[in-house]
Amino acid sequence: MIVVAITGASGVAYGVRLLEVLKELDEETALVVTDPAKIIFKYELGLGEEEVSKLASRYYKPGDLTASINSGSCRFQSMVIVPSTMKTVSAIANGYASNAVTRAADVALKEHRKLVVVPRETPLRPVHLENMLKISREGGIILPAMPAFYHNPQNIDEMVDFIVGKILDVLDIDNNLFKRWTGD
Repeated sequence: MIVVAITGASGVAYGVRLLEVLKELDEETALVVTDPAKIIFKYELGLGEEEVSKLASRYYKPGDLTASINSGSCRFQSMVIVPSTMKTVSAIANGYASNAVTRAADVALKEHRKLVVVPRETPLRPVHLENMLKISREGGIILPAMPAFYHNPQNIDEMVDFIVGKILDVLDIDNNLFKRWTGD
């Protein structure tokens, strides 16, 4: 099972697209959506919580600290936080597991499972960089939402697919979401 968390940063399209692709691939997923992310769904995509939650195998409320994903005995493979707010990055970096997102991330790190954090903020302050470095030093993977342009994206969907493809690459899931660099 892959845990997907969507927090209240701009760029929720990345998280929704990841869920769509994982569903197409028959991957089992557990989803947590923070309350601010629900607002961003409406604003950026015109979607509601119900529509997004149907893309996942399981859905947990962010305040549900009894959710199975909050325990090391839940054997999820990996976790992706996409997009991740700097508040979430800070909480994870500093061991502040106050909700289902940060607790599941804490479990991923302590159990040495893959944790992929997709921060969506610019510019970055030194404290943001330091917090991401802390997560990286503990084994987390920082995958900023920085699309490439060598594949000549024709629309926003192709730019989103590039980032989602990179997330899948890190999770060792084969995909053809973007044209790979082959050299000259």
